[in-house]
Amino acid sequence: MIAQLKEELQKQANPEQAKILKRFFKTGKGQYGEGDVFLGIKVPIQRAIAKKYTKSSLEQLQELLNTNIHEYRFTSLVILINKYNNSDEQGKKEVYEFYIQNIKNINNWDLVDISCPNIIGDYLLEKDKTILYDFAKSAHLWTKRIAIISTLRFIKNNQFEDTLNIAEILLKDKHDLLHKAVGWMLREVGKKNQKAEEAFLDRYYRQMPRTMLRYSIERFSEEKKKYYMKK
Repeated sequence: MIAQLKEELQKQANPEQAKILKRFFKTGKGQYGEGDVFLGIKVPIQRAIAKKYTKSSLEQLQELLNTNIHEYRFTSLVILINKYNNSDEQGKKEVYEFYIQNIKNINNWDLVDISCPNIIGDYLLEKDKTILYDFAKSAHLWTKRIAIISTLRFIKNNQFEDTLNIAEILLKDKHDLLHKAVGWMLREVGKKNQKAEEAFLDRYYRQMPRTMLRYSIERFSEEKKKYYMKK
């Protein structure tokens, strides 16, 4: 089954698109996506192929996640999300634990962003969330991004406390991809409860990296944007 899936993806390879994606996802030496290999397949095509393989086992998905081919990992995560959504509580637990074990393979921002709210965020919605605080204190970029982006599912359910607490932990992180992620989640909080977002900003906006602040206030009025950008 997995050999057939790989064959389908390989047939869709686009070398010119792959060159663009290699630059976009920073795969050069010393960059955050170093070593990632792209086939150049657009996301809708990957999603369409994934639908054909929803019955893939976790062991089969592990084979895809262990490769350095980005589209193999992306497609495997789409299948994993579908598997999670169609599972009972025990099945969801197994998918969640499998995901946690594979964080080292979920190693670019698009892989993190499509998957962690739908698996970690959903699974922890009504459970203890200590693991996300541990993730936020990690030295690993993608583990930290998973910590904050997983809270998107909480925000959609009007739970803001963990997002704000984790944003505080990540406030002084040096990486631009975390500045963007935290700013994005703060903006999402603001969509649901602008007072909650503004209370956080009023406390921390002078300390926030500029990118984080800009992302967080994108939906504000021009007057409010100017207020917060004047450090």
